[in-house]
Amino acid sequence: MKIAISGKSGCGNTTVTKLVAEKLKIEYINFTFRNLAEKKGMTLAQILEAAQHDDYWDKETDKLQVEMARLAGDCVLGSRLAIWLLEEADIKVYLRASTDVRVRRIVEREGGDFDAIKTFTEKRDAEDHERYMRIYNIDNDDYKFVDMVIDSGRLRAEEIAEKITARVKELNPDYEA
Repeated sequence: MKIAISGKSGCGNTTVTKLVAEKLKIEYINFTFRNLAEKKGMTLAQILEAAQHDDYWDKETDKLQVEMARLAGDCVLGSRLAIWLLEEADIKVYLRASTDVRVRRIVEREGGDFDAIKTFTEKRDAEDHERYMRIYNIDNDDYKFVDMVIDSGRLRAEEIAEKITARVKELNPDYEA
């Protein structure tokens, strides 16, 4: 059982991915630019800037996370592009939320000024979209093909995880974690 969960920053990807993995007792995989920045001794802002000029950063992050998921047994992969890149995922979930909801969550998580974070988030969304189209020809605003689209602005992470685990059990009644 491989589950892929995607959404833009602040949608709850990381939290929901962790909760689903815990509930199903399967491996949690979430390797992002933030993780790559830590691994390389850089800041997230430095990675984002570098990624604007060098596709290596996206390709490396994406390659590592997909390899991790493919090598794992049952797992939940959460990332911006998991639903597109882990093509063999049994269940694909897209989390969406309004920009203001996402920004409020980022401010709660990391601190900062709402307006400044909103400007940064909107810029990052636009840059991400352009890069994904250029590198992979992926339109991250087109997720019609997924199994579940969940508005994470209307539900708590726990409720979202419950919906996803219920779907797993619905599709695989004999599935045991």
